[in-house]
Amino acid sequence: MKVLIANKNDINNAISMQECIDVMEETLTLLAEGDAYNPLRGSMHIPDKNGLLGTMPGHINKHSVFGIKAVSVYPENAHIGLDSHQGSVTLFDATNGVPLAIMDAGQITAIRTAAVSAVATKILAKKNSKALAILGSGVQASSHVEAMNAVLKLDEIRVWSRNKDNAKNFIETQSKKYGVPFKFFDSVNDCAHDADVICTTTASVDPILYGHHLTEGVHINAVGSSVYNTRELDGSAMQLCQLYVDKKESTINESGDFLIAKQEGVINDNHIIGSLGEILTNQIAGRQANTDVTLFKSLGLAVEDIATAFFIYDKYKNNNDGNWVEFG
Repeated sequence: MKVLIANKNDINNAISMQECIDVMEETLTLLAEGDAYNPLRGSMHIPDKNGLLGTMPGHINKHSVFGIKAVSVYPENAHIGLDSHQGSVTLFDATNGVPLAIMDAGQITAIRTAAVSAVATKILAKKNSKALAILGSGVQASSHVEAMNAVLKLDEIRVWSRNKDNAKNFIETQSKKYGVPFKFFDSVNDCAHDADVICTTTASVDPILYGHHLTEGVHINAVGSSVYNTRELDGSAMQLCQLYVDKKESTINESGDFLIAKQEGVINDNHIIGSLGEILTNQIAGRQANTDVTLFKSLGLAVEDIATAFFIYDKYKNNNDGNWVEFG
């Protein structure tokens, strides 16, 4: 029995952003149709409280695979030159439980998170959206610039980050890749003003985007917070938005953006209109007017990681390529 081992470069070489967007659209559709299963994630705090181990299982019936994403989260890693998220995605054959692949979770997370935001932007943002605001200057900021360029015809990309040096390096690197002008802003208010699409990609514990920052008609992809006790949007912003999610059960149990606003009494469970998959399968409506303020609150689902891993596994298997290791 051989298992595919895929590192960051292997993943980059096997799947493009557009391919991942297509895979995510299919996966969200399967989830809404009941052909994929995604239970709530589990977690374990490391005894010294400096780190967290998260476990995320899921199953996709169409491809007869299941898997688990195991990720450590160490927020202070940035100070020692490491990504805060480290881990693996392990893929199994659902017919017999045999392991098929082990892949770098960080790179899969980077591309599939942005690809899901691209799906949300396709179905929720105004069709003539031209101005993009990126809040943050890390890995997800980079992948979201790529993803937004894949689905929008942008005229400008605005950047805000708490770390100005990182932001300027980010702009210098990214501006070489795209034929779109980049501009740094000192304040979130100026960066977000009149933007058509805002992507929040920070590691902030407390809100950075407030209700008074939002312009009529804007679409927001909020991706930075994936736990119950941190948030990027304040309660007033959450209240103003028409809220769409990747999975309602996950949101009401795990999303700090949602849960803290709910604790403040400004929203309740009914504030969630539905999931992206429900829009894709015509169970609910998306944007109704150009004046709507829409929000996709991304948590990240195991089935998204598993679907991405399966696409990569299938490509290497069919091309008789990749790093295969005797296992078991």
